[in-house]
Amino acid sequence: MTIRKTVTFVEEINSEYGAPVSPPLRRVAIAAVFENPLAGKAAGADLKPLIDYSVGLGSSLTKAALATLGASPAQLRAYSKAALVGIGGDLEHGAAMIHPRLGMAMRGAIKRGRVIIPGHAKVGPPGTPVDLIYGPLDEGWDLDAFDSTPVLIHDAPRPHEIVLWIGYATGPRVNARCKGPDQKEVDALVASFANS
Repeated sequence: MTIRKTVTFVEEINSEYGAPVSPPLRRVAIAAVFENPLAGKAAGADLKPLIDYSVGLGSSLTKAALATLGASPAQLRAYSKAALVGIGGDLEHGAAMIHPRLGMAMRGAIKRGRVIIPGHAKVGPPGTPVDLIYGPLDEGWDLDAFDSTPVLIHDAPRPHEIVLWIGYATGPRVNARCKGPDQKEVDALVASFANS
């Protein structure tokens, strides 16, 4: 498959709501725009070409993201993924890009990532926004790592294209201070259901 273009957004937040951030929170969102080989085909078409392609893209986009951030994998706190399918394609084409193997390629490239990577797919015309939902890399209850960044590309996806996004962040949400349950508290609650 041929990539028509890549797009990279870098965000560095130095202060938020009057409070300075030190070190700054840095996020990168990088996308590949490419022809969807399954666009216009029957709903039952084999998804394997997209799944296979996601592995190479996951690795190459992650390497580009790290280079853009100027960060080592040890400096990452959160990650994200999403796919936007042009209107000539099927939602499942996006799911094939992000769910079966992309996360494994992203983890392989950074040698980290115990926690599921938040991700979603949608179908839309060029310029459709996608919210990249960031989640923690290694500690599932690192609630301060959850965040989001809206992204869009004005001329993509064309009807027979897919836009695959991945993202990484170096820190928690700016001014994060919402404390929630931890794994022990959730486990205790779930265990109480068996007794009721």
